[in-house]
Amino acid sequence: MSTDTAATATGQAAAGARANQTVTDELRKWIIEQAEAGCRPDDVLQAMKTAGWDEDVALDAMEETLRARLDELGPRKGRAALPPGVPVPNPDYDEGKSPVIDVDGHRVRVVMSMADPRVMVFGGLLTEEECDQMVALAAPRLARSETVDNATGGSEVNAARTSDGMFFERGETGLVDKIERRIAKLVNWPVENGEGVQVLRYRPGAEYKPHHDYFDPVHPGTSRILERGGQRVGTVVMYLNTPEGGGATTFPDVGLVVAPVKGNAVFFSYDKAHVSTKTLHGGAPVTAGEKWVATKWMREREFK
Repeated sequence: MSTDTAATATGQAAAGARANQTVTDELRKWIIEQAEAGCRPDDVLQAMKTAGWDEDVALDAMEETLRARLDELGPRKGRAALPPGVPVPNPDYDEGKSPVIDVDGHRVRVVMSMADPRVMVFGGLLTEEECDQMVALAAPRLARSETVDNATGGSEVNAARTSDGMFFERGETGLVDKIERRIAKLVNWPVENGEGVQVLRYRPGAEYKPHHDYFDPVHPGTSRILERGGQRVGTVVMYLNTPEGGGATTFPDVGLVVAPVKGNAVFFSYDKAHVSTKTLHGGAPVTAGEKWVATKWMREREFK
């Protein structure tokens, strides 16, 4: 589907509705038609924006429409379409016992634990000194953040991600190596299956709109990405400071909001590249000050 053609179709489907951004039944029908024809979500979104739709309204319309369509198709068809699950990182934590996990003498508190989706918030994963050291190491190397280019498997600047960032090689410094090994032991996943730590800085107004961390198999560039270690199966987002305002990590599918607190971290896993994992998440806009985070992604196999 070309953007021009889609934009024309969208404009026809939503005639008279854009003025007040009303999502009509005709527009919902058009969204379903594009999805069932194999159009990429990014192309559908761009077509709607070109036709005059506000991005947030367009995203909500797409999500609600496609979710309703899946419900309409029925649970049997939905189950048949699901890819098989794979093993994922999983901390040794018993809900009925101590809320503290000892990782080689470093005590990590379990602040919150959710089973579906698998989300855990850890208190004190990093010390204050480790947070400050990570910021100091990363600051001189920051550049405009990029996202995966789904068409090629490379990377590109994307308007959905308005932050500055950099990557450390795995084990690049003693501090990075220590943190990576702590995470590996905490979530029971080999350290060699982890990507390098990425550090991001979000200034006031910067955000990362809701997205999934797994690589969608429908995109042509995914096969190239998976050659380096298979799918992503887990994420740890570490907060390197406490922003003055905003910057929470949100999980829209389950209404969860995780406040960014220095030294804390949020962990979540996903056993398949599918929305059924409920791991759609985003970084809410920073309203005051800056937000610094360090992210560690885990793959199925050794990441090379």
